[in-house]
Amino acid sequence: MDDLQQARDAQALAEATAKAMFERDQATQSLGMQIVKMGPGYAQLTMTVRPDMLNGHQTCHGGFIFALADSAFAFSCNSYNRNTVASGCSIDYLAPGYAGDVLTAEASEQSRAGRTGVYDITVSNQAGIRIALFRGKSYQISGEVLKDTV
Repeated sequence: MDDLQQARDAQALAEATAKAMFERDQATQSLGMQIVKMGPGYAQLTMTVRPDMLNGHQTCHGGFIFALADSAFAFSCNSYNRNTVASGCSIDYLAPGYAGDVLTAEASEQSRAGRTGVYDITVSNQAGIRIALFRGKSYQISGEVLKDTV
């Protein structure tokens, strides 16, 4: 198999895995998140900040920003069709999000070896202003997202 075909197969697997996970992920769906792009070790999701996501300062509650970044992390680290969970993560908030903002979380794999991985996720608003930086550490457990693949 040539490199181009391997890349196409990896891309197709990442997209199929994301589709299957998204269909079962009621939390991600209930927050209005959408998958924009998928690839091996990569995911981009969006979420519009709703009025019911605002805190007492009338800015987006940090928990919702965290949830968006965490979902992008989950889709990116499961993109190889291996059940993978978070073993730890951290977030730094850089700027507030406001009602109506469309937040985008872009997750990129930094390292993947054995059963562990490291992923960096940047959350930005529609103007390209960085809202948060999230780093997730993953751990591969038994099983596959798509039972009949690989």
